[in-house]
Amino acid sequence: MTAKHLRLILGDQLNPMHTWFEHIDADVVYVIAELHQEANYTKHHVQKISAFFAAMANFAQDLESKGHRVCYLTLDDSAAYQDLPQLIKALVARYACQSFTFQRPDEYRLRAQLAGMSAQLALPVVEVDSEHFLLPFDELPSHFKAATHVRMENFYRLMRKRFSILMTGLKPAGGAWNFDANNRQSFKQADLKLIPKPLVFDNSADEYLQRIKQHNINTIGHESANVAYPINRQQSLVLLDYFCQHQLANFGNFQDAMTVASPYAWSLYHSRLSFSLNCKMLSPMEVIETALIAYQDSAGKITLAQIEGFVRQILGWREYVRGMYWVNMPNYAEQNFLGAKRNLPAFFWNADTKMQCLKSAISQSLEHAYAHHIQRLMITGNFSLLAGIAPSQVDDWYLGIYIDAIEWVELPNTRSMALFADGGWIATKPYAASGNYVNKMSDYCKNCHYKVKEKVSSNACPLNSLYWNFIDQNYDKFASNHRMSFPIRNWDKVDPAQKIAIREKAAELLNDLDKL
Repeated sequence: MTAKHLRLILGDQLNPMHTWFEHIDADVVYVIAELHQEANYTKHHVQKISAFFAAMANFAQDLESKGHRVCYLTLDDSAAYQDLPQLIKALVARYACQSFTFQRPDEYRLRAQLAGMSAQLALPVVEVDSEHFLLPFDELPSHFKAATHVRMENFYRLMRKRFSILMTGLKPAGGAWNFDANNRQSFKQADLKLIPKPLVFDNSADEYLQRIKQHNINTIGHESANVAYPINRQQSLVLLDYFCQHQLANFGNFQDAMTVASPYAWSLYHSRLSFSLNCKMLSPMEVIETALIAYQDSAGKITLAQIEGFVRQILGWREYVRGMYWVNMPNYAEQNFLGAKRNLPAFFWNADTKMQCLKSAISQSLEHAYAHHIQRLMITGNFSLLAGIAPSQVDDWYLGIYIDAIEWVELPNTRSMALFADGGWIATKPYAASGNYVNKMSDYCKNCHYKVKEKVSSNACPLNSLYWNFIDQNYDKFASNHRMSFPIRNWDKVDPAQKIAIREKAAELLNDLDKL
């Protein structure tokens, strides 16, 4: 059966509110496909692939139920095609199409691949907006400049003003733009009993796991018979409501906190809406507006500090990293300001380490395909920074292991924030920390094999010597950075003999990271 127009829907373009779907057109066929190239371009967590495939299948069924023509292809169907362009060419011929249209991909590599279709198809190829992000794509160059530091706080304030969110006229509600300084609490014993049980879903993964195995897709992480994350808009809205009702009131307070002393340590007060948002089952503005309504209706139970901290993540940070990604690609993926080149330790794949902070964060990631932003930045990210792990290897790990990881959001968070590999495009200093930070923000250190207060003894916390060695090894690069003046001055004050001991301890650790 023929169709005049072929429209492609990628796995992270599951937006039922897109204008494409306002009218049913028998001349349009939508293609949604499980693709080997997408399952294999990095080694993904098995739950991540299952979740994407389940969400895509649900979206295809929803479109069909509304009367749209859908060509849904599983790995069985798409295996015969080398890549996405080859599949598109075959479908254009199958349906005798007169045009091919795609929504702008969020990943540079996919946009480049699809843009190249113009030279391969003897028909019009059209790119349209995905109708998801708050800042129009064409405006990105007016807010961001390649290879240049752009202060997130300034961008965030512009977005607050532009969309009149948490504003009183032209001034921020409460008289302050952010309450980040108030939102750095760690858990006390009494707090642990109040952590809410996470809402998880019982979506069968059997069908997708079977195909993943049959097609020999190389995966990481723990297999699960169920997809615990939302796989359609309805479930996404339920999770959003659950967050507003049970977690938002304490989100800001504990957004940086970590613990092992709760059965819900992996979820805490975090919304876990990023998969739904990044697949576009939810729009950022409806998430913000729903949270604002909950705040307004809470009779003071949700404070301004809590709602502002959440709004900043979506209105500020999410839009900001998207802008930084696009203006800096493709050169972003080549940045290695600190010259890091060591291999990722084996324990990143199995959590077999005596360091309790890394063991907890990595085992959680392997089990749930999820870790919250401080675990990513200040545990696995901080270690990778201090140990000088090659950015490309860290990128691949982050991109593969997390259910919400798509390159546009993963790359700026990894290269810029965690590894300082861009030399300061986003962060004005490296987010480097010794064991003291981990001890302050978590209870990881309490039962750890290593001693957080020690630097060079046989059981000293590895982060301590690695941190000061990091400062020492990059002294010249950091000397002119005013935000690094405090650690630089402290290192200058260290006794020469102690410096030698720290360097030797760090060298011993770096010589065999797998033994940590």
